[in-house]
Amino acid sequence: QVQLVESGGGSVQAGGSLSLSCAASGGTFSNYDMGWFRQAPGKEREVVAAINWIGRITYYADSVKGRFTTSRDNAKNTGYLQMNSLKPEDTAVYYCAARPRWRQDDPRTSVYDYWGQGTQVTVSA
Repeated sequence: QVQLVESGGGSVQAGGSLSLSCAASGGTFSNYDMGWFRQAPGKEREVVAAINWIGRITYYADSVKGRFTTSRDNAKNTGYLQMNSLKPEDTAVYYCAARPRWRQDDPRTSVYDYWGQGTQVTVSA
């Protein structure tokens, strides 16, 4: 069973950048596809980005396409979400998630087995 811990959240002005990390432990990181989600107050959780186990397949929600980039370093057991040109509507708690790669799930789907605790991202106008 893999454990996930996000870091790197914080407050930034609109137009700024933040980089989130997701450190994995307790399992072989390369056995898992990864996803990034966010949940704003009063809204449902939504998928932001996803990356397959080897980093060759990525997916981005339309709302972040061209601004966010997801990557991973399996040797460091860490996934990343680089967020540029941030907007106030990007304000949310951001979560990383993992699921076994053998399922070969569509990267657009939201079913994940393991979740981090979340990190707050606040973008001011």
